[in-house]
Amino acid sequence: MATIREEDLVASIADALQFISYYHPADYIQNLADAWRREESPAARDAMAQILVNSRMAAFGRRPICQDTGTAQIFMKVGLGARIVSNRSLQEIVDEGVRRAWREERNPLRASVVSEPLFGRRNTGDNAPAMLHVEMVAGDTIEVHVAAKGGGSENKAKFAALNPSDSVADWVVRTVETLGAGWCPPGMLGIGVGGSPEKAMTLAKLSLLDPIDLPQIRARGPSSKEEELRLEIFERVNALGIGAQGLGGLTTVLDVKLKTFPVHAASLPVGLIPQCAADRHAHFTLDGSGPAVFTPPSLDLWPQDISVATAAGRRVDLDRLTREEVATWRAGETLLLSGRLLTGRDAAHLRLTRMLEAGEPLPVDLRDRAIYYVGPVDAVGDEAVGPAGPTTATRMDKFLEPILSRTGLLVMVGKAERGPAAVETIARHGAAYLIAVGGAAYLVSKAIRSARVLAFADLGMEAIHEFVVEDMPVTVAVDAAGTSVHRDGPARWRRPVREMAPA
Repeated sequence: MATIREEDLVASIADALQFISYYHPADYIQNLADAWRREESPAARDAMAQILVNSRMAAFGRRPICQDTGTAQIFMKVGLGARIVSNRSLQEIVDEGVRRAWREERNPLRASVVSEPLFGRRNTGDNAPAMLHVEMVAGDTIEVHVAAKGGGSENKAKFAALNPSDSVADWVVRTVETLGAGWCPPGMLGIGVGGSPEKAMTLAKLSLLDPIDLPQIRARGPSSKEEELRLEIFERVNALGIGAQGLGGLTTVLDVKLKTFPVHAASLPVGLIPQCAADRHAHFTLDGSGPAVFTPPSLDLWPQDISVATAAGRRVDLDRLTREEVATWRAGETLLLSGRLLTGRDAAHLRLTRMLEAGEPLPVDLRDRAIYYVGPVDAVGDEAVGPAGPTTATRMDKFLEPILSRTGLLVMVGKAERGPAAVETIARHGAAYLIAVGGAAYLVSKAIRSARVLAFADLGMEAIHEFVVEDMPVTVAVDAAGTSVHRDGPARWRRPVREMAPA
């Protein structure tokens, strides 16, 4: 019987969560770099370049790849012969590891978990509790998979109870086409088939922990029905032309993962969970000999010839924005923002709209200003702010009409597409929506020279900040005429499967 100290388990979980906050898995770096070299769409290629440059910067600086450092996802196989020396529950032990990771002074992570989902939604402050899954297995070791999953990709999870005769591939492709870019491609698709509804979703999540291997399968040819299905979905999804960040391009997914389980004869439950560009997971086994040790990926993995094409962008002074200037911006154009930039996301927008409804004065003047949908990581050392990448703009669509019509707000910055009604609202008010690259949070933060909280400090990372930025790179996603790159880009790159280039 192996005896495993509580401290070894706590320390290993904490170290793993810190490790994955700033190191991509080697297989993701290699496959994204390969996709970047093949990419023909200039916008998608530059988005991939920003993700890769950000990844390398995060690895060198040991700061988060993404500002959304995710919820802690812990999958644990506990050997029946293993003994954990503790008076606490396994959930309590794991949560202690999460708290330690999130409160690490050298690299504090963003607390995103709220304690009550329906009403109060108060931030726990330490990202606990973890999402813990436990399986009792033969043996006397504890095997642990640790992952961190951001809200943008988790929110795109889908489930369907298909008929046994239905096509899983058809359902997945149709579903991915409706997801938009809020899950931050290029990434992976995790698919779980069988069992029961909750089992299918767990299988989908588990599948994302497997190594990327579909490029090798594609090169040698599939050797099983499961591999044939994965390859079919991979080719059909990439043929949709969604591309990196939804800008249109050759690569939307780097891999399609699949796990199955026996199922009732009348059922075909299918779970689909996308994995964003912040692919974060690690594996370790404890056998009683001490805590886990993690080996960083080689820094030679990142392409040495990579660069970000932002120098040629039009420079914009945010302190002198006018409706006339915004009207000259064109969808797809690169801008470099300098000046004062407000921040605000879901919770702040909800408060602002409620204050408008109640006739109360707002704590900030939004007229002719730009607002960035972001929840930054706390700063360390001489940083003005920690990693500060964009959040999914679609969640702010329902607030758009009252905010634009009653405050005079002129520009929004976020990630992913806006809905059709939101695009029409933006055009009607002569405003514009810009995107920063999701998955490039540390890179974006280097353009922020100072930061201060202006309002709603109790909301933590969702408070309204004022950033002073210098040459912050963004792309015009919806211009004042209502032209949308997320509509036109994928349509331009959509192609029949048979026209896909070989790997």
